[in-house]
Amino acid sequence: ETDEEKAYRSQNIQEATKIAALVPMEIAERAFGMLDLIVETTRKGNKNAITDGCVAMMTCRTAVLGALLNVRINLGGLKDAGFVQKLTDACSRIERETEAKEKELMDWVKTQL
Repeated sequence: ETDEEKAYRSQNIQEATKIAALVPMEIAERAFGMLDLIVETTRKGNKNAITDGCVAMMTCRTAVLGALLNVRINLGGLKDAGFVQKLTDACSRIERETEAKEKELMDWVKTQL
């Protein structure tokens, strides 16, 4: 394998790894987008179903956090520091906001039981 072939191969691996990080990032963002709907539905819906809203929140939180783990594992092999930082920051923000939304809903539900 020539140096040129090695460089080409390395570049292709880097690009494929970026895609491998972006796919679960999109999943995390979409699942995160569901959290507000879950909160609203739980608060405005049938009071006898508020614990079901909690289960929906926990399920969605798991989808978000699981997807973020997949993003993070793919970032480890990337050389593009700007790309890595951008996604690392986004992962941290989404994780933090997900946990806050879940806590807010759980705290509210506990006052309703």
